[in-house]
Amino acid sequence: MSNEAIIHLDVEKGEINPNIYGHFSEHLGRCIYEGIWVGEDSDIPNTKGIRNDVLEALRNLDIPVLRWPGGCFADEYHWKDGVGPRSERKRMVNTHWGGVVENNHFGTHEFMLLCELLQCEPYICGNVGSGTVQEMQEWVEYMTFDGESPMANWRKQNGREEPWSLTYFGVGNENWGCGGHMRPEYYADLYRRYQTYVRNYGENKIYKIAGGANVDDYRWTEVLMREAAHLMDGLSLHYYTIPGDFWKGKGSATDPSEDQWFITLKKALHIDELITKHSTIMDQYDPQKRVSLIIDEWGTWFDVEPGTNPGFLYQQNTIRDALVAGLHFHIFHNHNDRVQMANIAQMVNVLQAMILTDKDKMILTPTYHVFEMFKVHQGATRLSVDTVSSQAYEYNGESIPAVNVNASKNQDGTVNISLCHVHPHDESEVTLDLRGIEKVSDVAGRILTANESNAHNTFEKPDHVAPQNFEDVRLSGHKLTVKLPPMSVAMLTLR
Repeated sequence: MSNEAIIHLDVEKGEINPNIYGHFSEHLGRCIYEGIWVGEDSDIPNTKGIRNDVLEALRNLDIPVLRWPGGCFADEYHWKDGVGPRSERKRMVNTHWGGVVENNHFGTHEFMLLCELLQCEPYICGNVGSGTVQEMQEWVEYMTFDGESPMANWRKQNGREEPWSLTYFGVGNENWGCGGHMRPEYYADLYRRYQTYVRNYGENKIYKIAGGANVDDYRWTEVLMREAAHLMDGLSLHYYTIPGDFWKGKGSATDPSEDQWFITLKKALHIDELITKHSTIMDQYDPQKRVSLIIDEWGTWFDVEPGTNPGFLYQQNTIRDALVAGLHFHIFHNHNDRVQMANIAQMVNVLQAMILTDKDKMILTPTYHVFEMFKVHQGATRLSVDTVSSQAYEYNGESIPAVNVNASKNQDGTVNISLCHVHPHDESEVTLDLRGIEKVSDVAGRILTANESNAHNTFEKPDHVAPQNFEDVRLSGHKLTVKLPPMSVAMLTLR
């Protein structure tokens, strides 16, 4: 069977919110400390403590929004411990992640500086699990109030005269689990109470995000929407792609059998079903789709690299991760009526990271390259794509589509078509029928691919998996024929 799709260049399906390409940085392992923050007295070149090489690489992704400080860490984080002179900040134990000492040198001011340097929106997750209403209210006041008050005065005393602009605020995290093991009815009531005190000061308007479901807990979504939809702007959903058993063994990041390869990609596609079903419940209470679905934790989760702290969640990143990222973006695009933000877990050195560091060394991962290739979709208009025929990748009596296609149009009329090819052995030819356009004058392509299913970048070979120019593209009239190698992510640009 061939692969054929019709791309309707004149049928627009709404904007792809740039926030779908958001990121997440938690106080976990070496994500913050070493990965982002090295301190102003470090030998590693830095800007006010934030390491320059990582900063430069992240800037290249046009990051729209960054979530912090967790994750599970958020519900044991007390923000007042992380402001003021660093030498006087309280040291605490990071009980969730490795039992290491957290010195609180990276706090509110440092995070807001990072967002300013990246020119991205901050998304702060507040503490419901072990924090008080007053603590949350005072944090918002500290950050956003432009006037005289104890918190605003304290901010000024700590070196920040003007308030920050803060749009996105999460009221708790995973309150069904590490955030308090709550029932949805109990959390819904707590959410209603806490969000009351997440106030808008002056011109600053807070977009309130309620802690949503774990994977397929549809009852959680039902209760939250029924009891609190009118008091929220977004509802979160967490889903990790795990080929093995979460507790008994998730599988190796760098040594996947074909069984694990297939299961990983099948589970990556499963998020489409989850979004559809959660959205259907949300539609019953919010048919106008005012409340967004915020997928603020997603990505692969494998066993940690041998010899590393199991609480640091450090894993390598291969061409398999790149395909998971590409498939997720296509699914998020296709649900752009409801999905308005997504945050990959996580930015540096943790789970499906963009960047890995080793002291002063840094490498970019295959996932980083997908984010870079796909950034052209940010804020673009999704185009209608109809699949006419599709080859199946069959394994062990099961099958998934071998090729996945998505397309968008930028304001200048440039069309970008992304393709994910998941088959680990066979190449595939794809015919794209371009309709609704008189003429295509130019086609350019880039591709990310590898010869081995465990191909990844190392500090010795940092560019082993990196985008290349893609020229196996033929244009004849309105037909575009593309030959995709196994295990590949491609981006075609039409002018």
